[in-house]
Amino acid sequence: MAASRDIFLKVAAFRAVPPWWSSRLFAASVRPQAHREASSSSPEAGEGQVHLTESCVQRLLEITQGSEFLRLEVEGGGCSGFQYKFSLDTVINPDDRVFEQGGARVVVDSDSLAFVKGAQVDFSQELIRSSFQVLNNPQAQKGCSCGSSFSVKL
Repeated sequence: MAASRDIFLKVAAFRAVPPWWSSRLFAASVRPQAHREASSSSPEAGEGQVHLTESCVQRLLEITQGSEFLRLEVEGGGCSGFQYKFSLDTVINPDDRVFEQGGARVVVDSDSLAFVKGAQVDFSQELIRSSFQVLNNPQAQKGCSCGSSFSVKL
């Protein structure tokens, strides 16, 4: 992805947010966490979708500009076999699925969608880290304690 930014949000990498980091991705957005499920713009119901929580929508609206969106990819690696990779992007490829709620967009390629369909994308802000996370992934058999990697149900 040539247009993809070099800002990759790997959940495991954000144990602590360094005080010198001044990126828009880490700007403070103090508000209570809301884990209410939001619907996507996809016409199919249920299992083929990726759902956005209210906190995810709110954070994306704060950090994206213009045609930017959050890209969610699944790649091999991590301590459980697969890991989630988040990045800001501006290019939608032909095999991408777009999930939108309230003006915030999350894009997942078709290969990655097989590993995250039915899951929720959330933004979590804690004292020691702030990150996007995949929650309640029905395709995951088990995950590691940090939440960034998982093994797939067979």
